Amino acid sequence: MSPEEVRARYEAIRGELGAGVTIVAATKYVSVEDMAVLVEAGIEVVGENRAQDLAAKHAAYGRAFRWHFIGHLQSRKAATLNETCELVHSLASESAARRLTIPALVEVNLSDEPTKSGVPPEHLEELLAVYPDVRGLMTMPPLTADPEASRPYFRRLRELAAAHELAELSMGTSQDFRVAVEEGATYVRLGSVLWGP
Repeated sequence: MSPEEVRARYEAIRGELGAGVTIVAATKYVSVEDMAVLVEAGIEVVGENRAQDLAAKHAAYGRAFRWHFIGHLQSRKAATLNETCELVHSLASESAARRLTIPALVEVNLSDEPTKSGVPPEHLEELLAVYPDVRGLMTMPPLTADPEASRPYFRRLRELAAAHELAELSMGTSQDFRVAVEEGATYVRLGSVLWGP
């Protein structure tokens, strides 16, 4: 896809969502070389899933973007993120919290899926007590073709954040971001809707 096409999609969605929602371009499947397309398209914030990929892309395009980490956070990778990112969306363990030095969102597992990362809601308070620079919460609802099926999870995350006086909510991907925004998302993590078929 050309930079012009990506820019057109990006600007249309940004205009639809308004100033209160940050689009985080999810670059898990974007090669280092293809990141140049995102620069030309005017993408401002990118979110990477793997620390080693983030390091490689940051080395090539460091000042072109604001960098977020949106994947599973391993405590031994925290140092890489401390040097490159402005925000981590996926803090979920005390060991990672003790090594992180940048603002973070706590990932909450609201679906009880064993394959999903995140802290159970009942353990959220313990992690908040360990890490002072938590700005908000993130969640990943179960995969579904129906965006409305994600709404109860987004609503529950908003309620949890409000109960702990946290302002930021990272929720919603290409298939359900509009529902997420209706439920209060301040960050949406978009990939295929920006440059997919």
